[in-house]
Amino acid sequence: MRTAAVATAGLVLVAGCGGGAGAGDGKDDGAGKERPGGPARGASATTHLKQIPEVGTALRSRIPADSQQIVAVYGKGFDSAESTVVLYEKGPKGWDRTASWAAHNGRHGWTLHHHEGDKRSPVGVFTLTDAGGVLADPGARLPYTHSAEFTPPSYWDKGTRHDFDYVVAINYNRVTGTSPLDPTRPQGQAQGGGIWLHLDHGSGTSGCVSLPKAAMTTLLRSLDPKRHPVVVMGDRMHLLA
Repeated sequence: MRTAAVATAGLVLVAGCGGGAGAGDGKDDGAGKERPGGPARGASATTHLKQIPEVGTALRSRIPADSQQIVAVYGKGFDSAESTVVLYEKGPKGWDRTASWAAHNGRHGWTLHHHEGDKRSPVGVFTLTDAGGVLADPGARLPYTHSAEFTPPSYWDKGTRHDFDYVVAINYNRVTGTSPLDPTRPQGQAQGGGIWLHLDHGSGTSGCVSLPKAAMTTLLRSLDPKRHPVVVMGDRMHLLA
């Protein structure tokens, strides 16, 4: 367990995903309901897959060869905040789909050129190396920072108060191998940062991907640094490119 960077935590939360005011609308949009069928409508095979479904060559070529765990985020549309998250794990015979959940992404949808404050989630392939949260470590395999400094500011919408009970940092414009609270932005502040997987509050985020608490617990207990997990994320059109 890491010691949190207390002095910088507030900066990360304000500049990062949570976003604050207005985040608590849209409570009845299906968040928190599992989708066992996953995104590949009509597909009968959920095990021993040769490739990750509905991911084209552009993003597939960016998946590290040694990655054996993929969190795929299938956005409903370019301007939509709704998505489906599927966990794939690679075995000796191919990729197996092991879990699927309803989720949310940036409230304005997706972007190929993310910048600070656009309320869109970046399309791409990003490694997953660091986790943390307000709650104690639930058995995470990734290095886990347990700290109250993940608590959102009091002026944020009350519906977001538990967003960061569990988080997994998405390695977009951040230093890998550090706490998710680390505010460093190697590509500059204007490119945004603080993009995480975190708990869902029932509507779109400021750029992160949000899931039910049970889903975050499953991911924290499943994602193994020895298996080099990554997230592949975007709207369906850009995922298929």
